[in-house]
Amino acid sequence: MKRVFIIHGWSDSPLGGWFPWLKKELMTRGYEVHVPAMPDADHPAIDTWVPFLRHAVGQSDNETYFVGHSIGCQTIMRYLETLPADTVVGGVVLVGGWVTLKPEALEDDEAVAIGGPWLQRPLHWPIIRARAQQFTAIMSDDDQFVPLDDKDVFQRELGAKMIIEHHKKHMSGDDGVTILASALRAVEEMVAK
Repeated sequence: MKRVFIIHGWSDSPLGGWFPWLKKELMTRGYEVHVPAMPDADHPAIDTWVPFLRHAVGQSDNETYFVGHSIGCQTIMRYLETLPADTVVGGVVLVGGWVTLKPEALEDDEAVAIGGPWLQRPLHWPIIRARAQQFTAIMSDDDQFVPLDDKDVFQRELGAKMIIEHHKKHMSGDDGVTILASALRAVEEMVAK
Protein backbone atom coordinates (compact mmCIF):
# COMPACT_ATOMS: atom_id res chain seq x y z
CA MET A 1 0.00 0.00 0.00
CA LYS A 2 1.35 3.39 -1.00
CA ARG A 3 1.50 5.78 1.96
CA VAL A 4 1.51 9.57 1.80
CA PHE A 5 2.48 11.79 4.72
CA ILE A 6 1.38 15.42 4.50
CA ILE A 7 3.40 17.63 6.83
CA HIS A 8 1.95 21.03 7.69
CA GLY A 9 3.93 24.14 8.46
CA TRP A 10 4.55 26.65 11.21
CA SER A 11 1.39 27.68 13.15
CA ASP A 12 -0.73 25.37 11.01
CA SER A 13 -2.58 22.10 11.55
CA PRO A 14 -3.84 19.04 9.66
CA LEU A 15 -7.09 20.94 9.08
CA GLY A 16 -5.42 23.98 7.50
CA GLY A 17 -5.48 25.12 3.89
CA TRP A 18 -5.41 22.41 1.23
CA PHE A 19 -4.39 19.52 3.51
CA PRO A 20 -7.92 18.10 4.05
CA TRP A 21 -8.68 18.39 0.34
CA LEU A 22 -5.44 16.62 -0.67
CA LYS A 23 -5.96 13.90 1.93
CA LYS A 24 -9.48 13.21 0.64
CA GLU A 25 -8.37 13.19 -3.01
CA LEU A 26 -5.51 10.79 -2.34
CA MET A 27 -7.65 8.49 -0.20
CA THR A 28 -10.27 8.22 -2.95
CA ARG A 29 -7.42 7.05 -5.21
CA GLY A 30 -6.49 4.27 -2.79
CA TYR A 31 -3.59 5.79 -0.86
CA GLU A 32 -3.10 5.45 2.88
CA VAL A 33 -2.79 9.09 3.94
CA HIS A 34 -1.50 10.53 7.21
CA VAL A 35 -1.52 14.19 8.21
CA PRO A 36 0.09 14.23 11.65
CA ALA A 37 -0.50 17.17 13.97
CA MET A 38 3.04 18.34 14.46
CA PRO A 39 3.92 19.21 18.07
CA ASP A 40 3.80 22.80 19.32
CA ALA A 41 3.13 24.12 15.82
CA ASP A 42 3.54 27.74 16.94
CA HIS A 43 7.14 26.97 17.95
CA PRO A 44 8.46 24.36 15.48
CA ALA A 45 11.88 23.02 16.44
CA ILE A 46 14.14 20.71 14.43
CA ASP A 47 14.95 18.54 17.44
CA THR A 48 11.24 18.01 18.12
CA TRP A 49 9.70 17.84 14.67
CA VAL A 50 12.17 15.48 12.98
CA PRO A 51 11.97 12.74 15.66
CA PHE A 52 8.18 13.17 15.77
CA LEU A 53 7.98 12.59 12.01
CA ARG A 54 10.34 9.60 12.24
CA HIS A 55 8.08 8.04 14.88
CA ALA A 56 4.90 8.82 12.88
CA VAL A 57 6.27 7.21 9.71
CA GLY A 58 7.89 4.12 11.19
CA GLN A 59 9.58 2.16 8.41
CA SER A 60 10.02 4.12 5.16
CA ASP A 61 10.36 2.48 1.76
CA ASN A 62 9.88 3.19 -1.94
CA GLU A 63 6.09 3.20 -1.45
CA THR A 64 6.32 6.05 1.08
CA TYR A 65 5.72 9.57 -0.23
CA PHE A 66 5.84 12.96 1.45
CA VAL A 67 4.15 16.28 0.80
CA GLY A 68 5.32 19.19 2.90
CA HIS A 69 4.32 22.80 3.26
CA SER A 70 6.80 25.51 4.26
CA ILE A 71 8.67 24.41 7.40
CA GLY A 72 7.11 20.99 6.84
CA CYS A 73 9.38 20.74 3.77
CA GLN A 74 12.40 21.50 5.93
CA THR A 75 11.22 18.82 8.36
CA ILE A 76 10.93 16.22 5.60
CA MET A 77 14.38 17.03 4.20
CA ARG A 78 15.97 16.80 7.64
CA TYR A 79 14.09 13.56 8.28
CA LEU A 80 15.53 12.11 5.06
CA GLU A 81 19.02 12.89 6.39
CA THR A 82 18.37 10.51 9.30
CA LEU A 83 17.42 7.49 7.17
CA PRO A 84 19.81 4.57 6.71
CA ALA A 85 21.80 4.60 3.48
CA ASP A 86 19.80 1.70 2.06
CA THR A 87 16.42 3.40 2.57
CA VAL A 88 14.96 5.34 -0.35
CA VAL A 89 11.45 6.81 -0.30
CA GLY A 90 9.26 7.03 -3.39
CA GLY A 91 9.16 10.81 -3.65
CA VAL A 92 8.84 14.19 -1.99
CA VAL A 93 6.68 17.17 -2.95
CA LEU A 94 7.87 20.46 -1.45
CA VAL A 95 5.15 23.16 -1.41
CA GLY A 96 6.35 26.63 -0.46
CA GLY A 97 9.60 25.05 0.71
CA TRP A 98 12.53 27.25 1.53
CA VAL A 99 16.21 27.45 2.31
CA THR A 100 16.15 31.22 2.81
CA LEU A 101 13.39 33.54 3.96
CA LYS A 102 12.41 37.10 3.12
CA PRO A 103 12.64 39.66 5.94
CA GLU A 104 8.81 39.64 6.15
CA ALA A 105 8.97 36.09 7.53
CA LEU A 106 11.29 37.16 10.34
CA GLU A 107 9.58 40.37 11.38
CA ASP A 108 9.95 40.01 15.17
CA ASP A 109 12.28 38.49 17.75
CA GLU A 110 10.11 35.42 18.26
CA ALA A 111 10.06 34.62 14.54
CA VAL A 112 13.84 35.04 14.38
CA ALA A 113 14.27 32.74 17.41
CA ILE A 114 12.09 30.06 15.79
CA GLY A 115 13.26 30.40 12.19
CA GLY A 116 16.93 30.96 12.94
CA PRO A 117 17.93 27.34 13.69
CA TRP A 118 16.19 26.09 10.52
CA LEU A 119 18.09 28.66 8.47
CA GLN A 120 21.45 28.19 10.20
CA ARG A 121 21.69 24.40 10.56
CA PRO A 122 23.06 23.17 7.22
CA LEU A 123 21.12 20.77 5.05
CA HIS A 124 23.16 17.81 3.76
CA TRP A 125 22.01 17.91 0.16
CA PRO A 126 23.77 14.80 -1.22
CA ILE A 127 22.25 12.67 1.54
CA ILE A 128 18.77 14.16 1.08
CA ARG A 129 18.90 13.63 -2.68
CA ALA A 130 20.01 10.02 -2.26
CA ARG A 131 17.11 9.18 0.08
CA ALA A 132 14.26 9.87 -2.38
CA GLN A 133 13.67 8.66 -5.91
CA GLN A 134 12.27 12.01 -7.02
CA PHE A 135 11.50 15.53 -5.88
CA THR A 136 9.01 18.15 -7.04
CA ALA A 137 9.05 21.70 -5.70
CA ILE A 138 5.98 23.91 -6.02
CA MET A 139 6.51 27.62 -5.48
CA SER A 140 4.40 30.72 -5.98
CA ASP A 141 5.59 33.73 -7.94
CA ASP A 142 4.30 36.14 -5.27
CA ASP A 143 5.19 34.28 -2.06
CA GLN A 144 5.45 36.89 0.67
CA PHE A 145 7.88 34.80 2.74
CA VAL A 146 9.97 32.72 0.34
CA PRO A 147 12.19 34.15 -2.41
CA LEU A 148 11.53 32.59 -5.81
CA ASP A 149 15.31 32.22 -6.21
CA ASP A 150 15.12 29.25 -3.81
CA LYS A 151 13.86 27.27 -6.82
CA ASP A 152 17.42 27.30 -8.17
CA VAL A 153 18.65 25.55 -5.01
CA PHE A 154 15.99 22.82 -5.23
CA GLN A 155 16.79 22.24 -8.89
CA ARG A 156 20.55 22.21 -8.40
CA GLU A 157 20.75 20.25 -5.16
CA LEU A 158 17.82 17.83 -5.50
CA GLY A 159 17.21 17.69 -9.24
CA ALA A 160 13.67 18.76 -8.39
CA LYS A 161 11.01 19.21 -11.02
CA MET A 162 9.77 22.79 -10.61
CA ILE A 163 6.17 23.98 -10.71
CA ILE A 164 5.55 27.71 -10.43
CA GLU A 165 2.07 28.71 -9.28
CA HIS A 166 0.80 32.22 -9.99
CA HIS A 167 -0.69 34.59 -7.41
CA LYS A 168 -1.05 31.99 -4.64
CA LYS A 169 1.26 33.73 -2.14
CA HIS A 170 2.57 31.19 0.43
CA MET A 171 -0.11 28.68 -0.64
CA SER A 172 -1.59 28.48 2.86
CA GLY A 173 -5.12 28.59 4.17
CA ASP A 174 -4.44 32.16 5.31
CA ASP A 175 -3.82 32.96 1.65
CA GLY A 176 -7.16 31.40 0.69
CA VAL A 177 -5.64 28.29 -0.88
CA THR A 178 -7.89 25.33 -0.04
CA ILE A 179 -7.29 23.31 -3.23
CA LEU A 180 -3.86 22.74 -4.74
CA ALA A 181 -4.24 20.58 -7.82
CA SER A 182 -0.53 20.76 -8.66
CA ALA A 183 0.32 18.89 -5.41
CA LEU A 184 -2.11 16.10 -6.27
CA ARG A 185 -0.72 15.85 -9.82
CA ALA A 186 2.84 15.79 -8.48
CA VAL A 187 2.12 12.80 -6.23
CA GLU A 188 0.25 10.98 -8.99
CA GLU A 189 3.10 11.55 -11.47
CA MET A 190 5.67 10.25 -9.00
CA VAL A 191 3.69 7.09 -8.32
CA ALA A 192 3.16 6.51 -12.05
CA LYS A 193 6.93 6.50 -12.75
